[in-house]
Amino acid sequence: MRFTLVGNGRMGQQVAMVIAQSGHEMAAALDINATISPEVFQGSDAIIDFTVREAFLANLPAMLASGVPVVVGTTGWDDAQEEVKRKLSAAGGSLLYSANFSLGVNIFLRTVREAARLIAPFAQFDIAFAEQHHTGKADFPSGTALRAADMILSANSRKKTVVRELSDDKKLAQDELQVASLRLGSVFGKHSAFIDSEADEIVIAHTAKNRSGFAAGAVEAAAWLALRHKMAPGFYTMEDFLDEKFSG
Repeated sequence: MRFTLVGNGRMGQQVAMVIAQSGHEMAAALDINATISPEVFQGSDAIIDFTVREAFLANLPAMLASGVPVVVGTTGWDDAQEEVKRKLSAAGGSLLYSANFSLGVNIFLRTVREAARLIAPFAQFDIAFAEQHHTGKADFPSGTALRAADMILSANSRKKTVVRELSDDKKLAQDELQVASLRLGSVFGKHSAFIDSEADEIVIAHTAKNRSGFAAGAVEAAAWLALRHKMAPGFYTMEDFLDEKFSG
C-alpha cells in the first residue's frame, strides 16, 4: 500500500522507517508547515497524521476533500472531536483516531478496563491512574491516560468524574477518579493503574521501551482502514481495529 505521512518529527520518522521495512510504499512525507491541498494525497491508500492539534485541524478539510482515509495519532483535540465527526460525515470519509497505536498499550487498556469492572462490586477497592512522559510532551494528562479514564468510568459505576489536579483545601471524593501526570527527562511513556484496599494492592503497568511499537501499530491500522473505508466509511478507533483482530 501507499501512504502519505503528514508530520516528520520523531514519530513521523519512525513511521516512515516502519513503512519502508514492512514492504509498503511512501507516497509522500509532508512537513508540518507544508502547504496542504487535496491533490497531494492522490494516489495514496491512506494518510497518517502525526503533527500537533493546530496543524491537524487546519489540514483536516484538505485531507477529507481528497477522499483518502486518515489515521490520526495527533492528540490534544478531544474537545473538537464532535466537530471533526460532523465534517467527516459530511465528506463521506473515514478517519481512525488513537492517542496510542501501540498494540501493547491497547492490550494494557483492555486489561485495566476488565480490572475496573471486576472490583466494581467491592467497595473496599479504590482505583487511580498515573502516567509519565518526557518533558517535551505538550499535553497532559496524556491521551492514553484520558482514554484509560473513560474506560474505567464506563466499567466501574462507583467512579463518576475525572480529577486531573488536586487542590490544597479539598479531599478527593470517593466517586472521583484521580489521573496524575509526571513529566520527566526522556521517558517514552509509562502508564499505571493502581488498585488499593486495606489488605492489598494491585498495580497494572505498561512501559514503552521505544517508539517502534507506536509506529508499527499506526501502519497496521492504516492498512486496515484503507480496506475498511471501501466497505463502510466512518469514524473508527483502535477498539474497532482490535475487535476485528481479536474476533479472528
